Amino acid sequence: MPFRSGFVCILGRPNAGKSTLLNGLVGEKLAIISPKPQTTRNRIQGIVNIPKSKGQSGAQIVLIDTPGVHKPDSSLGRKMMVEVREALEGCDVVLLIMDSTRKLDPRDEFAIQMLRHSTTKVCLILNKVDLLRGGKAHLLPLIEQYKKLHSFYEIIPISALKRDGLEILIKAVTSALPVGSPLFPDDQITDQPARFMAGEIVRERVLVETEEELPYATTVIVDSFEEGAKLTRIAATIYCEREGQKGILIGKKGQMLKRIGTSARLQLERMLDTKVFLELYVKVEPNWRESRGFVEDLDWRRQLQNLTGGRVELSEMTGKQHR
Repeated sequence: MPFRSGFVCILGRPNAGKSTLLNGLVGEKLAIISPKPQTTRNRIQGIVNIPKSKGQSGAQIVLIDTPGVHKPDSSLGRKMMVEVREALEGCDVVLLIMDSTRKLDPRDEFAIQMLRHSTTKVCLILNKVDLLRGGKAHLLPLIEQYKKLHSFYEIIPISALKRDGLEILIKAVTSALPVGSPLFPDDQITDQPARFMAGEIVRERVLVETEEELPYATTVIVDSFEEGAKLTRIAATIYCEREGQKGILIGKKGQMLKRIGTSARLQLERMLDTKVFLELYVKVEPNWRESRGFVEDLDWRRQLQNLTGGRVELSEMTGKQHR
């Protein structure tokens, strides 16, 4: 069989399990995960390399995790939906992932409508089947409902968290890809720079540690990233919209920021395989989600283009935390 390769877009509503699926298929944590909707804000690529084996010529699947499909109500939301549409335009296969424990509603139909005029092959991925009460008795009627809404290339039940059904999914995706040569080196698993991933790890810890207090109002920009063989120095700013949010992020006597920094540092050390010196700062940027310029600057591609040694003046920040 000939070698196959191509781009595969993971599409779905917030909290359907897109990032969990990406991480499960790649076998590494590339996308941050939290219970809060719209955790993913940028397109994130993960690369699955399937080696040659008996009767198989191998394949390379370039997965694109996208922000959750929603009707935007801010500059940040509009930017996220642009990310989704751009990912759809350039892909060979779409994985439409749906939470099988939820009833089909207009928000699901909104996601399907984005595919209505597309000629791209769409695999429907019914996620979280391990949480379904009644097993197949509840799954089969759900499949019939979805069949009425779109002509799917395949319908595959999975549990992304438990990695059940992922081998079947990979086989289905591989068969749907066009014949072609590898698009990336076979030892590469992502196109994301370590600098961007560091900022995402800090943002994940903010989401986890602050629980319901700061659902959407924070973002992170890495100000400096100096990677060495034994020590990597990172400085990053956590932006919020109000002084009260800044107080929550820093916490009493700086304890919250220290907790965020410590947990982020441990993850960064595992990712970079070096010791990490991490400095975190907090700054109020009123209504940043409505600022088109600020939102555009959050794109790591733009950050790399504009990088001049520091995104913000560190002397303005408070709540520094380090080892």
